[in-house]
Parts: sequence; C-alpha cells; structure tokens
Amino acid sequence: MPNHSILAIAPLGFPWQTIDPFLFCVHHDDAYPRGNADMGPDADLGGRNMGQDFEGKDGWRMYHGSTVPGFPAHPHRGFETVTIVRQGFIDHSDSLGATARFGPGDVQWLTAGKGIVHCEMFPLRQSEVANPAELFQIWLNLPARKKMAEPHFTMLWADGVPMLEFADAQQRKTSVQVVAGRLEQARGAPPPPDSWAAEPDSDVAIWTLRMQAGAQWQMPGASHAQTRRRLYFFRGQGLTINGQTIPPQSVVEVQAQDAIALQAGTDEAQLLVLQGRPIGEPVAQYGPFVMNTQAEIHQAFADYRRTEFGGWPWSRSDPVHPRDKGRFALHADGRVEER
Repeated sequence: MPNHSILAIAPLGFPWQTIDPFLFCVHHDDAYPRGNADMGPDADLGGRNMGQDFEGKDGWRMYHGSTVPGFPAHPHRGFETVTIVRQGFIDHSDSLGATARFGPGDVQWLTAGKGIVHCEMFPLRQSEVANPAELFQIWLNLPARKKMAEPHFTMLWADGVPMLEFADAQQRKTSVQVVAGRLEQARGAPPPPDSWAAEPDSDVAIWTLRMQAGAQWQMPGASHAQTRRRLYFFRGQGLTINGQTIPPQSVVEVQAQDAIALQAGTDEAQLLVLQGRPIGEPVAQYGPFVMNTQAEIHQAFADYRRTEFGGWPWSRSDPVHPRDKGRFALHADGRVEER
C-alpha cells in the first residue's frame, strides 16, 4: 500500500538539498586532532588544498582557514544563517563589531540583511586530546521586503533552547531540540525581528532528533496548509516512517500536515527537521548574496566593493579568542553575555 505521507526520498548530497524558505544546509563533521600552540591542528598540513580544503583528508578539513580551521572574513546579503553547534567551538567576529565564542548546544542566528561581513573559525582548544567538531549551518531566505533589513546578531545559548524528551511504551527515548518553531508545550527562542521565522504564519521549525535504538515517536503535523517539511536522516543505519524503511543518509520530504510515526532501527538514529511555509518569491543567488533579481545581485557586489559593508574592525581576517576563554558574546551595542 502506498505511503501517502512520504512525498520523496533522495540521498543526501553536499550541501543538503532544501526547499523554500530554506536555501541550503551544510553538516560539518570533522574529527580534528589535538590542537597546536595556535589552536590549529597539531598535524602535517601537506597534501591539502589550503584555502579550499574540503576533501576530508584524515577525517577533517581546514575549509578556507590557513592556521585555524574555518571560514575567515566573508560577506553576506539578503538571507540569514542559523548555526547549531553539536561538538566543538566556533569563534565569531563581524563587521558590526560583535564577537563571540559558542559551543555544544548553542545556536547563532545571524540576519545578514543589507550586508554584513563575518568570520567563523573553529579553534582546537584541547592540546592533549582530539577536538571533534560538528555543526549544522542552515541558510534561511528573507522575503523581498526584508532583504535590506539592518543586520542582526543573536545568540541562543544551550540552556535557553528547549529540549524535549519523549518515551515510548518500552521507555525508549526520543530527544528533540527545538531551535525554532513550536512542539507541544515548547517553543524555540524568538528569532531575529526581521526573520521570515518571526512572521506569525511562517510555520518555520528547526528541530534536531536523537532516537534511541528501537525508539518510536509520532511527530505531529504542521499547522499551516502550505507548510512543507523535510527530514534529514544523517546518522544511524535504521529508520522507518509509517512503516516504510528509509535508507541511511537520506532526505525525506513528507506531507507536513500529517502526523507521522518514526521508529529507529537497531542503533541510534539522528535527524534534522526543517519546515516552513514557502516565501514563494524568485531567488537570485551568486555566492554569498541572495536576492530576487540578477540586477540586485550586481548591486550587492557594487555595494560591497564600495562600502565593504561597514569595513572590518579586526586586526586579522581569521581572529580567534584565547584558548582559555569561555563561551561569551560581545554585541555591537557593547552588551556582554558571559556563559
């Protein structure tokens, strides 16, 4: 019998395929070795395409970093980034003058709006043991009327991001981190003011799921008739949706309004869920800029060449904080959060 709640199944690519209102999602998962004196890898970097190291040699990548792994200063316009850290740490700095270090369970939500330059470096703070790092970065589009909003930097700390736990009849547990949206009694932290997720009927949800081996959980349906939902089964060997077996490393689009029955296989299953009502506008994208027309893309490049989106206030393109610095955020208005 056909499973009418499952609309499509496809292998996970790179980056992960998303649907409006999302632009794409990247899952960074790197088994970094111990850190050296500069908080880079204590390892030979020979044989890597430095500056463009995405091959995963030895299980990890330098990305665009030359000393510390990560992404030195680069611009964005016209969308938002949502960064969910699962392991390791990120050192953020931007052209607003904001800077931060955040780690496991924390979420950064950055509205690029009319333009921002930022960097995301992955300092390897442990010098005696390995430094595994894992994170999701999700690009969420902005509607045309918000493309030129003022940039906005938000930190959602782990203790403020709801985590729900559900147990089935055999007491096997499913844990759900509610980064955005509503799930039963929990609601994710308020998104930035100009975000599509801040619209009352956007129905945007971002959840991460961890299901114990054999656990069963019924995911409730979405509330809006136009909402679309995708499940990214990125870790584990077994998962069924309404009794249908899902291959490992798959993205599954489901009928968002349907409640669906999930069951993990003989090992733990982990998923990311992205849902939302589509913005339904044309998308013109070139590299770090996402607008509605090619003319607006050309204007974005011209504006960046002219203004550098406010300039770069830091002494280097890839700044990192001292090794022993804890989790914190310095906002552009001078406000400091220490965790």
